[in-house]
Amino acid sequence: MGSNPLERQVASYLSALAAHASPATVAAYRQDLTALCRFVEQQGVTDGAALTTALLRAFLGAERSRGLAPRSLARRRAALSRFADYLVQQQVLADNPVGLLRTPKQPSHLPRPLDVDALSQFLDMPHDGTPLAVRDQAMLELFYSSGLRLAELAALDLGHLNAHHVRVIGKGSKPRQVPVGKRADQALNEWLKCRSLLAADAEIALFVSQRGQRLGHRGIQKRLAQLSVVRGLPEHLHPHRLRHSFASHLLESSQDLRAVQELLGHANLSTTQVYTRLDWQHLAESYDAAHPRAKRRPTRS
Repeated sequence: MGSNPLERQVASYLSALAAHASPATVAAYRQDLTALCRFVEQQGVTDGAALTTALLRAFLGAERSRGLAPRSLARRRAALSRFADYLVQQQVLADNPVGLLRTPKQPSHLPRPLDVDALSQFLDMPHDGTPLAVRDQAMLELFYSSGLRLAELAALDLGHLNAHHVRVIGKGSKPRQVPVGKRADQALNEWLKCRSLLAADAEIALFVSQRGQRLGHRGIQKRLAQLSVVRGLPEHLHPHRLRHSFASHLLESSQDLRAVQELLGHANLSTTQVYTRLDWQHLAESYDAAHPRAKRRPTRS
């Protein structure tokens, strides 16, 4: 990237972004802005100064037409907006042309949480004790113990582990500490004992592949899907489903929406409410039942 002004502007923006954003965010935005460069070049545009609302609307429309999911479209729009903000700061654009573009609607469906007993049986199933199997067990336990996102687990380094806690970099590059449960702690300790059998000498990633390098998103997803088949789980398993199960099971036990919000790393309580399928009617019923001044008085006839 760098053969025309727009590509150089994108490269400069991504370099600035890398100073404070997670590697996963930078990689995602690189993909989004590379797609933009390809599209606008076909329209004869090779400079960020020529980006307009109409052109960016056409780009998102083309992405939608080729089947891009609403969630990916929303991320495309976010990348465009932040890149345009950068161009405004650099005085390439007078204002942000993305402001007039609507954010694509997100689907409301959520993964169904796994049954507590079925998940416990799945996690307790013995494995063959090889380094790969020990690694996989540690990943499974940590996903469910701490409610991590796929990108958060993949980005973990050895230095992010503390006594019974793990430090993660969440969305928006926000760091948070989450507790690690006893079973996950045990599984991690077992993995750390044999990690050196797989890891390259200078590798700092917590979870590594057979080649000794950081295990990527696709590799983690594939391992979870394979394990669900090998261990006889009658349902497809993916990282987000373990995170959703973590949130749902914890909420069912604690009824503490705020605590779950903090553990998940959600900026807004409403995100946690949707994530855990807890609707406002349920909250209202809990309020009516618990608050001393919320008791319904019988109506007078």
